[in-house]
Amino acid sequence: MEPWLYMAAIAAGFAAGVINTLAGNGSSITLPLLIFMGLPATVANGTNRIGVLMQTIASTFTYHRREAMPWSASVLLIGPTALGGLLGARIAVDLNEEQMRLAIGGMLVLTFFLILLRPERWLRGRVGGALRPRWYHLVLFFVIGLYGGFIQAGVGIFLLVALVLGLGHDLVKSNAIKSFLVLALNVLAFIVFVRNGQVDWVLGTIVAVGQLVGGWAAVHIATQTWAQVWVYRLLMVVVLVSAVQMFVG
Repeated sequence: MEPWLYMAAIAAGFAAGVINTLAGNGSSITLPLLIFMGLPATVANGTNRIGVLMQTIASTFTYHRREAMPWSASVLLIGPTALGGLLGARIAVDLNEEQMRLAIGGMLVLTFFLILLRPERWLRGRVGGALRPRWYHLVLFFVIGLYGGFIQAGVGIFLLVALVLGLGHDLVKSNAIKSFLVLALNVLAFIVFVRNGQVDWVLGTIVAVGQLVGGWAAVHIATQTWAQVWVYRLLMVVVLVSAVQMFVG
């Protein structure tokens, strides 16, 4: 492989790590790159998880070091999210991909307007504090985990929506919890991909180097008070671009 492709893979990984940590859907950068580098789509989907794991390990640890990780809230959600990730990774690939893309695109458009119309909830959280998860919240996180296990792209956005609008966490805490939950669901999903021989360790590790650094750097931005408005704006851009990608294919 040409040396410039290695550099492109690391750079793409870094960008994905930053976007994943601050908003979500960084896989929309790494998945097409892995396919461009010659991997079948199924193998690219599994290989992409190496970088996601490395990035979420880095971001989760850094949130913890900066005392910005709400562990008690995270632990309550790990079970249904991780179980959904495991089952999602084992779903048969005979689903109608076109219909799924349109449905996801529609949800992303709705998400964009929810973010646009309620900025105070995203920046300051729910008045009176976040809610304790109820059974229907756990079902919601199971469904999101199911989607994340099936295909990583976009799962961070849906987790943020559930955490901010569903439970009432602010954007900083939601991004911290999101990192931990994405890590949890991908540990189990990754095992499924490995057992089915759908991981290219060399290319995955190269991309993961960039994602590891990107995830670490993004947390230092995300935990700064001055940065919250910019993180909110980045989220809106990522959601809108992601929706367009889903509709145009």
